[in-house]
Amino acid sequence: MAPSDRTQFAPNSAAARDIAYYLHPFTNPKVHEENGPFIVNKGKGIYVYDDQGKEYIEGMAGLWCTSLGFGEERLAKVAYEQMLRLPYIQGFTHRSNEVAIDLAEKLIQMAPNNMGKVFFTNSGSEANDTQVKIVWYYNNARGKPEKKKIIGRKKAYHGITLAAASLTGVEYAQKGFDVPLERFLHVTAPHYWREGQDGESEEDFAGRMAQEIDDLIVSEGPDTVAAFIAEPVMGAGGLIPPPATYFEKVQAVLKKHDVLMIADEVITGFMRTGNMFACETYNIKPDLMSIAKALSSAYLPIGAVMMTDEVYQVLRDGSDQFGMWNTGYTYSGHPVAAAVALETLRIYEERDLLGHVRSVMGTFQEQMQAFADHPLVGEVRGVGLFAALELSPDPENRGSFDPAAKVAPGMMARTQAHGLISRALPSDGIALCPPLIITEDEIGVCMERFSAALDETWAHVQAEGLV
Repeated sequence: MAPSDRTQFAPNSAAARDIAYYLHPFTNPKVHEENGPFIVNKGKGIYVYDDQGKEYIEGMAGLWCTSLGFGEERLAKVAYEQMLRLPYIQGFTHRSNEVAIDLAEKLIQMAPNNMGKVFFTNSGSEANDTQVKIVWYYNNARGKPEKKKIIGRKKAYHGITLAAASLTGVEYAQKGFDVPLERFLHVTAPHYWREGQDGESEEDFAGRMAQEIDDLIVSEGPDTVAAFIAEPVMGAGGLIPPPATYFEKVQAVLKKHDVLMIADEVITGFMRTGNMFACETYNIKPDLMSIAKALSSAYLPIGAVMMTDEVYQVLRDGSDQFGMWNTGYTYSGHPVAAAVALETLRIYEERDLLGHVRSVMGTFQEQMQAFADHPLVGEVRGVGLFAALELSPDPENRGSFDPAAKVAPGMMARTQAHGLISRALPSDGIALCPPLIITEDEIGVCMERFSAALDETWAHVQAEGLV
């Protein structure tokens, strides 16, 4: 019997057909068969509309990505025009197209820390998967074949392909898949509220986190550790900004041991933290960077790796040993995706979206911080135009709910009922990451709906005896 025959949904309805044929990412199939999909068919500005016509504020910009919101006609037009002009050409063996060239040039002009080359991918996961190959190829080319281990962090999210899932440090993305693979190590998440010791200052905590990385490199052997990867602000694992002085201290450790710094800017890139890149916000000087998501405002799949000239020169020289830089993807530098990305970057500049973000992010953070005194909230954290609450049964002692109680998923469902899409995070975090075009008035509406869901969640945990 097909799954659709076992549900309350009308035969041949979109919901029934979804259940019958579509295996969703990050979804419990059994629960999905019982409850069915949340179907969104239209979007405009910061709003999306379900198949019943109900309006929602897309408070997560999709998956941290739809920076320009929905219905941006310029992006649709440029995609159409590029499809007519040249819908596809490969980038292998010296082939190219002008729009990909223009995009690569523009990205290098925008990027921090003397980036020299761009390698195009189709997603953030692919970008981080490629980072692993770059690091391994780089050290093979340098004659250091043992220098291959990569350090990530617990609670980090770097994607879901096999290597990227090994860089990732959240259990939910690894269970059942036999990852992480060998050569991948993880250190403590730099979450000061959760991991800081009694009486420990934020700077001392950052020093302890850097020392943990130093100790791990020494214990593994500096000649075996190749790279350290970090999101400037940890995203899906909790939306956790770094403690003060963290990246300065960590980068000193990496430099001492000849370990590459990889900045995963897939979520944080393109103004989310109030600068074009979060590397500028946190004084990170990476050897390699991953970007995606807001690169095209998610209108078409595209990602990229950027690297310094120093890294590129080693890859270039390695091609003498190995015949070529022998990796790539069918759709690397796809002309239609590149055209949309390039137009996205033009819109950012023409509309001074960075100026807009800086003008409203203070209001956004202030209104989120107003929840800090709520009896259900242990911590409010964020930067720029994204933030999260940590829900706690005992904020004073940094208490945690039993995961089986599903407190954060429950609040996520309540925000949706109030017409706001949010995201539940591990450890009972609940996040907002609206499109960058959001106005102060829209922020106010967003917070009203968020507040109503928070109060209802507080009433629920009280009624259930969870506090």
